[in-house]
Amino acid sequence: MILLFTDFGPQSPYSGEVKLALHRDAPEMPVLDLCADLAPFRPVEAGHLLAALSGEAPVGAVFLCVVDPGVGGPRRPVILHADSRWYVGPDNGLLEVVAGRAREARWFEISMQPPRLSATFHGRDLFAPMAAALACGRRPEESGAVACAKPIVPAPDLAAVIYLDRYGNAMTGLRAANLPSAARLGIRGRTLPRARTFCELPSGEAFWYENSGGLAELAVNQGSAQHALALEVGDAVQILGT
Repeated sequence: MILLFTDFGPQSPYSGEVKLALHRDAPEMPVLDLCADLAPFRPVEAGHLLAALSGEAPVGAVFLCVVDPGVGGPRRPVILHADSRWYVGPDNGLLEVVAGRAREARWFEISMQPPRLSATFHGRDLFAPMAAALACGRRPEESGAVACAKPIVPAPDLAAVIYLDRYGNAMTGLRAANLPSAARLGIRGRTLPRARTFCELPSGEAFWYENSGGLAELAVNQGSAQHALALEVGDAVQILGT
């Protein structure tokens, strides 16, 4: 299984081109969109969402991850093998959270030079062929990658908005289990209490809750926290007392 995790946009041609490349190299392999509307140019925030979502994938799954504002520049193309899953993408903070929280993690640098390599579309020309090779059972060393001594560092929570969904809910990089049960969260001068579900508060009330992925999420009951609080990905969140 190959899972796409990108900022391409759900209706863009880029997602389609990557899927065509995957079908060419691994025609029998299922390809699923995990997320296609990540915030552009924000690999660190996307990395916290990737860590929250990746545990649902089966052992052996391959994640093709592209939030790559430095494509074509000095950042390295890498592979991460973490807890029996593979991650292919740029070395720009996108994969570090998964690595830092894994029980076992190893890094590889992609060294292969495919026949076609656009300076601005490594997702199609470099990452997709590598993801297809890994999904088909080939080892990194057999596919044009070499082990590298990139350090594995702990990945603390991120007190910031990392993703805005179509309802206007704002996921943060804070794991709810790490917060005091009665903690309030502050953002843009507002203080939000904790609730278990939307219906615990009146319509129009802002609050935070533990979402289905275990992250603290800011919301407005039957409304948009994004609009009500003028939120953007990257906005800082404060952890306040009870």
